Amino acid sequence: MSIVTVQLGQCGNQIGHELFSAVCRDVHGTHGLCSKKENESYHDACKERFFCQEESEVPVARAVLVDMEPKVISQTLSVAARSGSWKYDDRSHFCQKQGSGNNWANGYSVHGPRHKEAIMNLVQKEAEKCDRLGGFFTIMSMAGGTGSGLGAFVTQCLRDAFPTSFILNHIIWPYGTGEVIVQNYNSVLTLSHLYQSSDALLVHENDVIHKICAQLMNIKQISFRDVNQVIAHQLGSVFQPTYTAEGGSDYSRNPLGDLMETLVPHPEFKMLGLRNIPQMPENFLAYSTFSWPGLIKHLRQMLIANAKMEEGIDWQVRPPQPGSSSRSTTKPPRFNTSIANLVILRGKDTHSVDLGSFRDPSLYTSWLTPQDAFNAWRTPRAFNKYEKSAALVSNSQFLLKPLDSVVGKAWNMFASKAYVHQYTKFGIEEEDFLDSFTALEQVISSYTIL
Repeated sequence: MSIVTVQLGQCGNQIGHELFSAVCRDVHGTHGLCSKKENESYHDACKERFFCQEESEVPVARAVLVDMEPKVISQTLSVAARSGSWKYDDRSHFCQKQGSGNNWANGYSVHGPRHKEAIMNLVQKEAEKCDRLGGFFTIMSMAGGTGSGLGAFVTQCLRDAFPTSFILNHIIWPYGTGEVIVQNYNSVLTLSHLYQSSDALLVHENDVIHKICAQLMNIKQISFRDVNQVIAHQLGSVFQPTYTAEGGSDYSRNPLGDLMETLVPHPEFKMLGLRNIPQMPENFLAYSTFSWPGLIKHLRQMLIANAKMEEGIDWQVRPPQPGSSSRSTTKPPRFNTSIANLVILRGKDTHSVDLGSFRDPSLYTSWLTPQDAFNAWRTPRAFNKYEKSAALVSNSQFLLKPLDSVVGKAWNMFASKAYVHQYTKFGIEEEDFLDSFTALEQVISSYTIL
């Protein structure tokens, strides 16, 4: 099944471009770790998922590009075309001249309704090119105007137009120190609206990725492109083909559906986080060796201590002891409870990896058994030059602190009515803000009592 990617705003378009580039590099890489037949079926599954083959022989990304100013889209189209290994369809982008001025209401209430028909026509055309549509993957920032406001509007339109398709929103959480003065308002409005229309939200935090660039990738002067490449690598490690069944002989045909089935057992819990191990500069790979038990041990501790990368993990955090009378009173401080986890293993000897430590009932909420809450996907095909690599997608309490902080900061501004007039002039009333706060307080409360 094919995935149609919808790239929204500057952030969405730049990350989308890096994602397609990473996927293409991976497919064309000569890893020599699996048989030729294996490599070919991996190649075919990836092509069906992300690209359509045209007469030109260069794969064309299954994507729609949307922005309210032309600069980023024209750069993205030309860089992709110059790469020679893939390109975008010249007709599947939509841009205007004026931008959204970092105002969520402008993107949602003005640009959205005004350009709905043109944008949805492009999406419809892209969906019709798929033999079988698996769903939509939208990429957007949470803090700006176009990505967040227009992104929330477009997601609602997708839900109305394709009621039975899966929709996964990939959202970039803004830097805590702030890029935009109203970013907390924009974030609260985006999240509350996406929670209504999306199947799941896959979240990357800018601060975390920045740290990975500095500490693991050894980059001295970190650019947005460096950050986007790390994000694209992590996304590729989830979306490239895998075997979802034990001993399966065919690559999964429905990546979004499989992801939702394993990770979103209840509509109240839709926040997904992603961790990858190992991550390092390419030139270090030749001098590094990894064992599966070591990687799995680190990955599990990253999960329970809520560490976003393998450096600086708190090894003191332990799961609660089994048999304790009430979970909530005995839960150790800083322990990150999960609803569901998915581990994806790629590369050498994946079939022999022991994942028993992830089936420990104390990692999970009491209303799901580990059999339902934990899944593993594997493939002998290595990913992007890593002989062994593991990704963990988890639906857990990992976002509670950042979410609480964003809602708190937004509420403090709202209580003094700061900047609210910038939103009311585009038709977003105080009532809408209150509805959004209420919705997110409910999400926070649900995750807190796990």
